[in-house]
Amino acid sequence: MESIERSLYINQIEKHLDKGLIIVLVGQRRVGKSYMLRMVRDAKISNSSNNVIFIDKEKRAFDTIKNYQDLNQYIEAQWVEGKHNYILIDEVQDIDEFERTVRSYRTEPDTDIIITGSNARMLSNELSTLIGGRYKEIYIQSLSYTEFLTFHKLADNDESLALYIQYGGLPGLQRIGLNENDAREYQMDIYHTVLLKDVIMRNNIRNIPFLENLVRFLADNTGKLISANSIAKFMKSQGESITSSVIINYLSYLCEAYILHKVNRYDIHGKRLFETNDKFYFEDNGIRNAIAGGTREGDIEKVIENVIYQHLVRLGYKVCVGQLQAAEIDFVCTKADGQRAYIQASYIIADEATREREFGNLRAIKDNYPKYVISMTPLLTKNDYNGITHLHLRHFLTKGLQ
Repeated sequence: MESIERSLYINQIEKHLDKGLIIVLVGQRRVGKSYMLRMVRDAKISNSSNNVIFIDKEKRAFDTIKNYQDLNQYIEAQWVEGKHNYILIDEVQDIDEFERTVRSYRTEPDTDIIITGSNARMLSNELSTLIGGRYKEIYIQSLSYTEFLTFHKLADNDESLALYIQYGGLPGLQRIGLNENDAREYQMDIYHTVLLKDVIMRNNIRNIPFLENLVRFLADNTGKLISANSIAKFMKSQGESITSSVIINYLSYLCEAYILHKVNRYDIHGKRLFETNDKFYFEDNGIRNAIAGGTREGDIEKVIENVIYQHLVRLGYKVCVGQLQAAEIDFVCTKADGQRAYIQASYIIADEATREREFGNLRAIKDNYPKYVISMTPLLTKNDYNGITHLHLRHFLTKGLQ
């Protein structure tokens, strides 16, 4: 299979090498973390002054590395004095007390360590406890729209956008192909693997039917405000009694495995976060669609909102849901340098009532930060409507908020 460089992440990795930091590639399984690690391996091996120690815990060749003592022994055997040693470990969470090893080797001269993992809590807790701030997390997402075009050799047009909305951005689809049955089978296989390894086994979950029902509920309600209490009431109406505390735990487990992302509400006038009612978006809209089933005709706005959320994160924004008195702003986006933008997501602006709803909420915000409506309205590329920018979804996915 042809090797395609995902330069966004390769550049981030290279930027943080040679700084005494442990680089941690995080994200859901099968979004491309292993691929990134192999790209780094191949680039460094080509330089004779480097020595690359590569460990892939998903390969049976490394089954004997079960704990940090085994890991130390393997690294020592592969270590070469006088060269720049790169220690690359894929799915490091499968090695007991791995953090002892990476803490020790981080202090060695001319050494860089890059590890990958599929559980946010486990990695952040273990590393922060032992090495404080001496690590850099790089979040690897499923393919962007432009990467999807490259991987599948597609032109940028409405048909390709429809395929992206339908099938999402798992890199493995390049090999499987964009056939409905094959793609859905592959996506569900990935979903069940993540659910089993990174949620059920890691957290000793016994009520598996409820967990699966919870994910289906979230797939059906993507982008809607949800609370643990509302889920508990719904489950009770279905004949199942589940406490709010159990639901909160299960939601956190799903987020830690990067299946879901929780987005908090933000009071635009009061400039504070609310503590109840959040939205949940899926890491990959293709997996979300496979879980929800059916066609996209009835839930296209949910999927568009999910796609926009993921791309805003890819662009480096911290994203919240905006609350403006009785109105809601889909996304309040901020960056560390103080940049802010307000965004409404819509399918098609076809009548005045829809236009007033989407643009009117943004007009009610009395500050000068830029405001956008993103939709799939035909014949639209980029328009200005009384100071609010209206972007087509394809334009946003290829050019950002430009």
